[in-house]
Amino acid sequence: MDITWIMTIFVIGFVGSYVSGMLGIGGSIIKYPMLLYIPPLLGFTAFTAHEVSGISAVQVFFASIAGVWAYRKGGYLNKSLIVYMGAAILVGSFVGSYGSRFLSETDVNVVYGILALIAAVMMFIPKKHIDDKPMHEVSFNKGLASILAFIVGIGSGIVGAAGGFLLVPIMLVVLGIPTRMTIATSLAITFISSIGGTIGKLMTGQVDYYPAAIMIVASLIAAPLGAKAGKNMNTKVLQGILAVLILATAVKIWMDIL
Repeated sequence: MDITWIMTIFVIGFVGSYVSGMLGIGGSIIKYPMLLYIPPLLGFTAFTAHEVSGISAVQVFFASIAGVWAYRKGGYLNKSLIVYMGAAILVGSFVGSYGSRFLSETDVNVVYGILALIAAVMMFIPKKHIDDKPMHEVSFNKGLASILAFIVGIGSGIVGAAGGFLLVPIMLVVLGIPTRMTIATSLAITFISSIGGTIGKLMTGQVDYYPAAIMIVASLIAAPLGAKAGKNMNTKVLQGILAVLILATAVKIWMDIL
């Protein structure tokens, strides 16, 4: 537990949370593989997949709060989407996180790999004219949104990811929500999801509190900075960055599994 180890965990949390605020995801799409691979690469004891998912779940809770706070003004938060998808993903994430105790390390990584692969494919599907809609005219299929959010909740609860990296492509591709509204609203839904995921991980003893505390501090600093950067970036650039990050993570996870 020396200063190098502390700084390593802090930097992982900072980078993941900055991306979280900028792209509207919980950040675990970045932090999960970084926590899994970087510490042992630097000579530190490796975290298990269960420990990584537990640390990620707690950290996402704080990163998403900080991100939503940064987006609270500007009309980007869709309250109806937050209510329908938030309620469904909360239940799903609790079920998934509690049930993850019965899965092996390989099973957790396989679930993560499947989620990342689906998200990567969806991000490369063309999204036509979604950013041409005025914010006050945005509508969506409430039943479909709720069902998809519940399914995402179960999968993301297992890996402690809160599901933001899957919510964003679903909202963009399936529900047709404009990019900036998707980013802001996804952070709010991710926060709700992280409540169920965090409770499930804590109840089953999957959280390593010391590294989790370090990453929480990093989250509270980095997520608002990322949100500020995201507001000023071109929406196509934001979509492209997220697509590349998800694809790279999916490839790395599946290379290790196979």
